[in-house]
Parts: sequence; structure tokens; C-alpha cells
Amino acid sequence: MRKVIHRKLSKSILSLGLIILLAFTTALSAQGDPAKGKSLFNANCAACHQLDKKMTGPALRNVEARLADEQGLDKDWIYNWVHNSAGVVKSGDAYGNKVYNEYGGAAMTAFPQLSNEDIDNILAYTAEVKAEAPAAAAGGAAVATDNTASTGGVSNEIILGALAILFILLAAGLYLVNKTLRRFASAQNIELPEETKRTPLWKAFVQNQFLMLVVAIFFLLSSAYFVYGYLMQVGVDQGYQPVQPIHFSHKIHAGDNGIDCKYCHSSARTSKTSGIPSLNVCMNCHKSIYEYNGETTPEHSKEFYDGEIKKLYKAAGWDDAEQKYTGNSQPVKWVRIHNLPDFVYFNHSQHVTVAGVECQTCHGPIEEMEVVSQHAPLTMGWCIECHRTTDVNVKDNAYYTKIHEELSKKYGVDKLTAAQMGGLECGKCHY
Repeated sequence: MRKVIHRKLSKSILSLGLIILLAFTTALSAQGDPAKGKSLFNANCAACHQLDKKMTGPALRNVEARLADEQGLDKDWIYNWVHNSAGVVKSGDAYGNKVYNEYGGAAMTAFPQLSNEDIDNILAYTAEVKAEAPAAAAGGAAVATDNTASTGGVSNEIILGALAILFILLAAGLYLVNKTLRRFASAQNIELPEETKRTPLWKAFVQNQFLMLVVAIFFLLSSAYFVYGYLMQVGVDQGYQPVQPIHFSHKIHAGDNGIDCKYCHSSARTSKTSGIPSLNVCMNCHKSIYEYNGETTPEHSKEFYDGEIKKLYKAAGWDDAEQKYTGNSQPVKWVRIHNLPDFVYFNHSQHVTVAGVECQTCHGPIEEMEVVSQHAPLTMGWCIECHRTTDVNVKDNAYYTKIHEELSKKYGVDKLTAAQMGGLECGKCHY
């Protein structure tokens, strides 16, 4: 009888434990997983929302708690809003219509594919406490690093000073030895040989007419060489690196973020010029990207990049707080870097679209440049050399088929260079 009672008691305790475990697990799952929520947020919400800043939609930090405290709305309301916000608005919901009207009648995208568990994970991510940036600690670490680097070894100045003192002591020692030997010779009545007078070297050099003629020819040729080199650099701005009114890092945009050059310079595909992108192109991204969170350097800190984004907002007439244009835009006075003479014709579309030339061929490793400079000399000789060595891409290009066949027979080659296709004719580049 006792065994039966113990079995029933054990069974009851086991059942109670399972019920408690199930309830605890359910409670944990209802709280959501912040890590999964972050991935879901970035994939579905980040285009219109930030955690701590109003954008296309409201800020979402602690949105569940705020809706419960301020509006008396439960989690079921959030589920319905995420799954079909338009349906909530049409139902006459007061807060739903308030949000809809506040953001200019822009309906939130419906996400019926998100389960309630997914939404719980997103809410768990939005409920996390905002991490404060350890600015002071970072600054102290940087100072410590600089101090360590500066005291890590013997400086060059100390080494040079020690060598200078050593040479001075050596010279003084030789002088004293010479003086002592002369005194010794005088005391011993030793006659020192008198120095014979010789013609100074410079006078002998001047009196030699052949050497003077060689030197004169050398100086004339050297002068002509340097004058020619100077004149050949007139109008050549290789290495020119001006400071722009708004700092734009090609390293961050084209390098780190992998943005295609032709996204901003779209006219390079179809036009003579590559064009300067309008600020609207910048604002396509920077309506949402209002701060920089990438790698920084001592010269370009996070505060520096954030300040440049604010310059962009001012020029575009964008009110970041209200998320709308003010209409007070200002032109940006960009400084031109690559500037060919007026008598030179260059067509970007012919090179970019037809020839398939990469931007880096002329502009260098632009994706690595923090501040853009002119990479190539862009001289006539530089262009001609490229035309002589670059093969024309005739594959799948019916325009070149017949020309390629005829010129291949003429030159006896399988591949044609731009020069063999007429790329050295004066009229190709000069009006």
C-alpha cells in the first residue's frame, strides 16, 4: 500500500515539475531572443526605423513598454500592426490613425511572414538598454598608445647628437696630437719639411681649356634637360589633391561598402563626362545613415565624419529631426580634380561602356583613397601608350566584326589594339 502511495506521490511531483518547466519555458520564449531580434530588425525594419532616432518611422527603443504605459496597448495590438498596419488604420483604431497621419499618410509595409515569435524577438532587441560609448576610455587608450610609441625606443635625435659629439671629440684629439708632435719635434731640434707652394686646384682647373669646355657643355645640356622637364610639366597636375568643401571618402563608400562607381557617376555609361552626382543621390542613403560607425583614424574620427554628414544635410536642406526637406538648399562648390585642356576630346561612355575600361585604369585605386588625388598624368603620351598596348574587345560586338576581319588581315594579327583601329589619328581626340 505504501508503494502505491509513493508511486502516486512521485507521479504527481513529476507532473508538477513538468508543468512548472513548461510554464517557465513558455515565459522565456515569450520574452524573445535579442540576438535573433537584431537580425530580424536589420533585415526588415532598419530601412525605416532606428532604435533611438525618428526616421521614416518612429524610434523603436522600448516600444512595447511605451505603448503599454502611454497608450494602454498590449502585445496583440503590435502583432496586428506589424502583420497588417493598413487593416488597423481602416478599422478606425485611434492610435493607428494618429501614427498614420503623423507620418504623412505613409502606410507601414505589412509583414505577414513574421510570426509572433519573430515579433517577440524584435521587441526583445528593442528593449535592450542602450550601450554608452566609452569615449573617455578610448581617448585614454589612444593617449597611452601614443606615449608608449613615443618612448618605445631611443630616438634618432639622441643617436645623431651622440655621433656629433663623438666626431667633435675625435677632431679635437687629432688636433692635440698634431700640436704635441710639433712641440716634440721642436724640442728635439728636428727640422720639419717646408710645404712646397702648389697651384690651387681651382686655378689649375680654370687654366685647363679642355676641362672648361667639357664643363660648359655639361651645364648647357643639364640646363636644357631641366628646362625641358619643367616645360613638359606645365598643365600636368598628377598628384593634385585639393580639399573639398564636404569630405567624401571613396575608401569608405567604394572600398568598405563596395558601392559601384557608376551608381554615383551614372552618366559615365552614356555621356562624354562622368558628371558630379547631385545631393539627391547622396540623400538616397543618408536619409537613413545619419552617423558613421565604421573604422576611424586619428585624422578622421567619428565626430569628424558625423560633422561632414551634417554639412550634407545643410546643403541639401534636410531637417534630420523632423525628417523632411526645408527647401533651403545650398550649392556645394566642389573643386575639380581631373581637368583636360579644352582642345582635347574624351568620351567616358566610349571607354566605360564600349571598351569596358575600369575606372581604376585612369583614376588609380580610387577605392583606397580617403582624399582623392589625380593618379595618372593624363598627358598625350600617356594616352597614346594606352592605345598602343590595349586590345580592343570585339567579342559579341557586331559593330566591330567586319572591321576586325579586314584589319586582322591587314596587320596579320588575331587581336587589334586601339591604335590599329585608328586610335592614333589626330582627329579622334582633337577638334
